[in-house]
Amino acid sequence: MFTGIVEEIGTIRHASTTSSGSRLEIASTRVVEDLTVDSSVNVAGACLTVVERDDHHFAVDVVAETAARTTLGKAMRGTRVNLERAATPSTALGGHLVQGHVDTTTKLVSRKEEGGGAARLRFALPKALARYLVMKGFVTIDGVSLTIAALGRSSFDIALIPHTAERTTLGALREGDVVNLESDVVAKYVERLVGRR
Repeated sequence: MFTGIVEEIGTIRHASTTSSGSRLEIASTRVVEDLTVDSSVNVAGACLTVVERDDHHFAVDVVAETAARTTLGKAMRGTRVNLERAATPSTALGGHLVQGHVDTTTKLVSRKEEGGGAARLRFALPKALARYLVMKGFVTIDGVSLTIAALGRSSFDIALIPHTAERTTLGALREGDVVNLESDVVAKYVERLVGRR
């Protein structure tokens, strides 16, 4: 479980093919400090398991399921990724409950700069997830906990503050870029419970 509050931007320093998919070696200075083999770590929105580490990097395996649902299947050397360590009982819940179970990917449709580093980002709304998104509700994009600022039939907006733009990969997004999307898990459970009645 995560909070969607990015701790660091890491960089993929090596991507290799394995018998089960691919292995990504990610350079890190802060997040790697507390990781051990078997730790869970949020990489660009996906919960992955650390399979090796040293003082400057850690490695994770990306299997076919993760590659198909996320942008990590096409990640290559030099790709920047948002990183967050797993939450603990003492972690402040500054964002929302993020599982790191990416639902799908989507594209940035438009970006409108609003001055001072703030921007309005509009993303395509996948039909399968439309029922889980609500105005002022939570959504996770590339591992970042965000609030929905506008919701249409085929798109949704987020208002990117300068701090988030500077501290995450969202600040460098351009129109047409593909991101990982996770809808709020609470909405999924509510739907399942109500559906049973």
